[in-house]
Amino acid sequence: MSLKNDMHDLVETIRPIIWRDDALQLLDQRRLPTQTEYITLTTVASVADAIRDMVVRGAPAIGITAAYGIVIAAQQRYADSASNWKEKIQQDFDLLAAARPTAVNLFWAITQMKGLIDQLEGDPVKLLLAAARQIHDDDIRANKTMGELGAGFIQAGSGVLTHCNAGALATGGYGTALGVIRSAWQHDKLSNVYAGETRPWLQGARLTAWELLQDHIPVTLVAEGAVSALMGKGGVQWLVVGSDRIAANGDVANKVGTLAAAVQAKYHGIKVMVVAPTSTIDMSIADGASIPIEHRGSDELLQLSGHRMAAEGALAWNPVFDVTPAKLIDVIVTEKGVIEAPDSVKIACLMRC
Repeated sequence: MSLKNDMHDLVETIRPIIWRDDALQLLDQRRLPTQTEYITLTTVASVADAIRDMVVRGAPAIGITAAYGIVIAAQQRYADSASNWKEKIQQDFDLLAAARPTAVNLFWAITQMKGLIDQLEGDPVKLLLAAARQIHDDDIRANKTMGELGAGFIQAGSGVLTHCNAGALATGGYGTALGVIRSAWQHDKLSNVYAGETRPWLQGARLTAWELLQDHIPVTLVAEGAVSALMGKGGVQWLVVGSDRIAANGDVANKVGTLAAAVQAKYHGIKVMVVAPTSTIDMSIADGASIPIEHRGSDELLQLSGHRMAAEGALAWNPVFDVTPAKLIDVIVTEKGVIEAPDSVKIACLMRC
């Protein structure tokens, strides 16, 4: 099989997170696809705001951003007081942790950086920056590995559907679900790539479509209400999605609408693949019922671009994520390996490796 693009080149096409000149630069995903604009962050509060306000989103990208945020915190705290900066930085951990409650990678990255801080003496910035960059680089390498592993399950001539954005924009680079799609495309396995719009933020329409087109991968948008009709026509063989948190039994929290797509996939005999690094697996949570689900403001549903679209007086229920039970999932792909028909025993075995 021919390779349509070089994998390394694809990784470099989209860089959502950049550390430069002692500051963090984020590609503002709220502006895409009409504007490609980076914002520069130099305070912990601005990093937390960027996570909360969707400048950056996607569980791995949020974790990487938080790691760099802790570098910024250490710069400021150590400069202010070299003797008690470790005590002061605790409030920065708390500020970052409160930014998004569902994405477990956020807490994983904070824990990694906090563990390093406990061991440090003297000026911490250089070592913390090296650790943040390592987290960033490791994520890209993991995504490449997952891309190849997941693509191995996809037969030539397949159509795939993805939901939300789990690509380079949602990670350190290359992507989880879109990493699989990229790899499968490179190996000439895909006949069609479909992306759900993903209301109300339209991550599929604005981000996934834009990202795939940057790499010259054709993509067709589908309204969520049309997904079942598309599946019924035989155009889709795999539903491939990412995750913001995976419970110890294999239940998966992902962008709201994933559960509906998985249920429809099972009805139509379509396989479901979840692609996520092991940092997304939360062994402290037994099942999906215990995963905290973030709810956002009602205006996201009632308004469009600041203009009221819903009837005055209408209320809104706006969960950001839903939970897909493990029994609806055929494959979970991680950088450590693949779990078919996931359950608590298989998840525990993977995490012990």
